[in-house]
Amino acid sequence: MATVNTAAEEDFLRLSDPYRRELLAHCYRMLGSVHDAEDLVQETYLRAWRSYDNFEGRSSLRTWLHTIATRACLTALERRQRRPLPTGLGGPGDDPAGELTQRPEVPWLEPVPDVLVEPSAADPAAVVGSRESVRLAFVAALQHLPPRQRAVLLLRDVLRWKAAEVAELLDTSTASVNSALQRARAQLEKAAPSEESVAEPAGAAQRELLDRYVEAFVTKDVREIVRLFTEDVIWEMPPVPEWFRGPDQVATLVSVQCPYAPGDARLLPAGHNGQPAYAVYTRGPDGDHHPFALHVLTVAPGGRAISHVGCFFDLSLFATAGLPAVLSGGGSR
Repeated sequence: MATVNTAAEEDFLRLSDPYRRELLAHCYRMLGSVHDAEDLVQETYLRAWRSYDNFEGRSSLRTWLHTIATRACLTALERRQRRPLPTGLGGPGDDPAGELTQRPEVPWLEPVPDVLVEPSAADPAAVVGSRESVRLAFVAALQHLPPRQRAVLLLRDVLRWKAAEVAELLDTSTASVNSALQRARAQLEKAAPSEESVAEPAGAAQRELLDRYVEAFVTKDVREIVRLFTEDVIWEMPPVPEWFRGPDQVATLVSVQCPYAPGDARLLPAGHNGQPAYAVYTRGPDGDHHPFALHVLTVAPGGRAISHVGCFFDLSLFATAGLPAVLSGGGSR
């Protein structure tokens, strides 16, 4: 019997493992937390394994796994608050040189490392994990939707399920699904980026922009930093609830609030949410560089300016992305 069970388990893992990344992406979109999403994917696989003997193949294994994951997410959301960014809580701050508060009790939206959710080139469901569907602004906008509307929109517009399939999962009517989808789309139009604003910029222009960004932060050249921003750039930094708009405000913020001297920072590329991102390390008393913050950048169309910086101070995100706990020795980058 043990041999049979082992063979069944190996068969289950072989067939289900190719969907792990897209399931993580789906749970992340639903929950807004990479840590919660990882927990829910583990729960999904545990539930699926326990029920595998009863899987009759009336739907594909992929659809069955997403059904389990969606139901698990909806159950989890019954007892959890939505995860905002600071821009979702109120207007911009007016004193970037003043004392900044922290609200660690707020369940802030978290970024997700690309390495955890981007499909391999051979993945037949690559569209599910497309970069646009996990972009920070899109996931932030999703958090404003009620959980069931969120599920409807993701199942219909991201996973491309039929309305009847969604209705069966949610135990409701097709008309109710279509109505919920219409309301969800209307809400997202107010907060989510348009297709034009998330278009991929010219590669060479973006590479030059990002090189300048890294160099400016390493040298703490504030004038150069703000030259890289759009006129309406937004800088936000959970768990700090204050956020700031415009190059002048950001210049003051970086000058006054960034506690490192020129040459004491190193930046490592660390793509998150399908966007350019950098892990920022600062030099400590021991001479080594230690995690400081994670910058997730939104590049404006054309690739020549940055329109948004999400600066995340949750250092557990470094381990989640597989980033080093310390950078030993010198060096500028």
